[in-house]
Amino acid sequence: MNYRHAYHAGNFADVLKHVLLLALIEALKHKPAPFCVIDTHAGSGCYALDSVEADKTGEYKDGINRLLFPDLAGASHEPLPPLLRRWLDSILALPGNEHGVKLYPGSPLQAAQAMRDIDGAQLCELHPEEAARLRELFHRDPRVHVHERNGYEALKALLPPKEKRGLVLIDPPYEAQEAEYRLIEQTLKEALQRWPGGIYAIWYPIKRRSQVQPFLRWLTHCGAKRVLRAELLVHGGDSPLRLNGSGMAIINAPWQLDETLREPLRAMARLLAQGHPAEWKLDWLVDEAAPAPPARTAKLPPSPRRR
Repeated sequence: MNYRHAYHAGNFADVLKHVLLLALIEALKHKPAPFCVIDTHAGSGCYALDSVEADKTGEYKDGINRLLFPDLAGASHEPLPPLLRRWLDSILALPGNEHGVKLYPGSPLQAAQAMRDIDGAQLCELHPEEAARLRELFHRDPRVHVHERNGYEALKALLPPKEKRGLVLIDPPYEAQEAEYRLIEQTLKEALQRWPGGIYAIWYPIKRRSQVQPFLRWLTHCGAKRVLRAELLVHGGDSPLRLNGSGMAIINAPWQLDETLREPLRAMARLLAQGHPAEWKLDWLVDEAAPAPPARTAKLPPSPRRR
């Protein structure tokens, strides 16, 4: 309850998370049937980058501002990959951002901007003040429903959604640190039983690698046939004192999502690096749909001739 995303809005972790969110929604829009976006930790939905909170940390300066002003990162003026360009244009299209990014939309607002009229969203936020701001933000949008409750518990009632298609975004503040992963694992275990075909996108921080590895191992045995991992590390080292990077694990990732993300991740690493080259990783933790390698047929020695 102490975490407030206003201090961190628009940072490098948000860039990774929200570019992936756009990629997932665009993949869902390839089919005409409606879908649902469920956000378990929705926040207040929109954040002012000129607020006291954002100014105190200035994290957005090493996040979205690096994409707007690549000179700040000492990066070359290479064109942004199409997905990254569409994402940045959607931020600039928000009212109030006509002359630069003054407002940074959180996951709920970015999802609503990308959805169609036939799609829906279920937003969960436990913090009373954040939930009140979320309701005010979407009070005229009939597609969006706000729930002031624990997002993990809410999934028991929300899954499967009436649309039968869609994604669940799990983006907690990790105040419980390593214990948060066990909550996520239990939640996903039950969610996959209720809605095995849903897409589940889980954001996680990277400080010490040892904190993340048990969760990644769990994902490889969670029963899903496809689990994609995307990570971006902008700091070196393995320190618990700062956010060195972040990752997204996508259960039931759409077909060819890895190809969609490859160039945007490469560009993010170039633009968001801080002090040394950034590292990025994109691989399948589970991919049962991948074709098996061709069988190698052993050559038998020729049969001896009979006389």
